[in-house]
Amino acid sequence: MGLMPWYLGLLFFAATVLAMEVVAYVAHRWVMHGPGWFLHASHHRPRTGTWELNDLYAVIFAVPSIILILGGVQLGWGVWATWVGAGIAAYGAIYFGFHDVIVHKRIGHRYVARSAYMKRIVQAHRLHHAVETKAGTVSFGFLWAPPAEELKAELVRRERAGVRAAQPSSR
Repeated sequence: MGLMPWYLGLLFFAATVLAMEVVAYVAHRWVMHGPGWFLHASHHRPRTGTWELNDLYAVIFAVPSIILILGGVQLGWGVWATWVGAGIAAYGAIYFGFHDVIVHKRIGHRYVARSAYMKRIVQAHRLHHAVETKAGTVSFGFLWAPPAEELKAELVRRERAGVRAAQPSSR
């Protein structure tokens, strides 16, 4: 199991990062909003501390990355495993930066989405969180989302089932 050319390794890495968006969509829609709701429900409620049960998903999703990197570096599985494990880890870092830092502000910052892409992603995620229930939610991706107008129309079509009641302004 020899070395692979660096450009092929980068291709494995980039393909894995892109594939992880599909994995994340499927896991979010059919696992987290399905049998895994017992953990994910904490993420659709106001957080009362630093951590929420949903944070266990970060640990769960890190396991394949750790195993692949270990297998590629120490167990002779081949360099491909290291590149794929690194791609999974990179997606996790991108997800953390976007989802936990930018959208949910779990780490204080002054960033304001200005690009059309970032505004679209942030708004789509906020529309996802407008629904407090397991069902009826829209937008399950993290790096790609339909336009906000489509998501709003879908919520209206679903007769706003599970949509959080408007909170009074604190101003």
